[in-house]
Amino acid sequence: MPEMNLVQAINQGLRQAMEADDRVLILGEDVGLNGGVFRVTDGLFKQFGENRVIDTPLAELGIVGSSVGLAISGMRPVCEIQFDGFLPSVLDQVVCHIGRIRNRSRGRNTVPLVLRSPHGGLIHAPEHHSESPEAYFTHTPGIKVVIPSTPEDAKGLIVAAIQDPDPVIYFEPKALYRAARGEVPEKLYATPIGKARLAREGSDVSLISWGAMVHTCLKAADTLNDEGISAEVLDLRSLAPLDLDAVLATVEKTGRVIIAHEAPNTNSFAAEVSALISERALLKLQAPVRRVGSWDIRMPLFRLEKHYIPDADRVIRAAKQLLSF
Repeated sequence: MPEMNLVQAINQGLRQAMEADDRVLILGEDVGLNGGVFRVTDGLFKQFGENRVIDTPLAELGIVGSSVGLAISGMRPVCEIQFDGFLPSVLDQVVCHIGRIRNRSRGRNTVPLVLRSPHGGLIHAPEHHSESPEAYFTHTPGIKVVIPSTPEDAKGLIVAAIQDPDPVIYFEPKALYRAARGEVPEKLYATPIGKARLAREGSDVSLISWGAMVHTCLKAADTLNDEGISAEVLDLRSLAPLDLDAVLATVEKTGRVIIAHEAPNTNSFAAEVSALISERALLKLQAPVRRVGSWDIRMPLFRLEKHYIPDADRVIRAAKQLLSF
């Protein structure tokens, strides 16, 4: 199998999905001639033309609103919001329409669209370009939310999202775009939405995460292992629907849980996972669930970025505190 980075894997997934189904089209700011700000759609305009890879005006609400109409009409739009900090502009369409149309039409209409957006920080970007807004979307019924952490899953999940009959928010960890590399099958395949991935087995403490923070947890697990502490790493991959069985299985196995993520802790998706563990597996815990997230302030400019987003050292300290509880 060829080795790819995240950008190449998503690009191949998009290309193969468009070749397999002529209803699939891409629209967004600079996705065509320029191939996207991160070059994720590079080459697709040349192959499929301007009717299927569409450069739009700088109007996020219009991009998503047009995609809703296309999806209801039988197309499979993949719309891109150029940076995660621009997503609040589209919440009207997401909350009031995308997540409701199946219910509103009593199942007559669905919205098979994919909303792609870069996710997270650590790329030295300016304000509005390094957010982690996944909790906004997991709170909206009727919408699926996925965040890959490996090239293999990046391709498989974008294909699965395109094939899904319901709307999917597809977050792309921008810190991993070219940093994460791995083998990716050449054929067209779909990674099931709603299934977590056990990234590393362990017995003493569970590190649960998603997106770029999975790699931080794996780095922390390596250090802990050198010190005689066996850390298990669970990559959720899919936040909505959540693979609760996988979460409860790792809780039962280790009895100690850290949920690591890039967003602020308050009202985060980590808080939801923590609550579910407390409701469903309280008697399996040997220590309180610990969240390791960013601080409850706005993402600072890049000089302070590494002090804001948790690193492996913060995860390691939390693990040792749980083990001494």
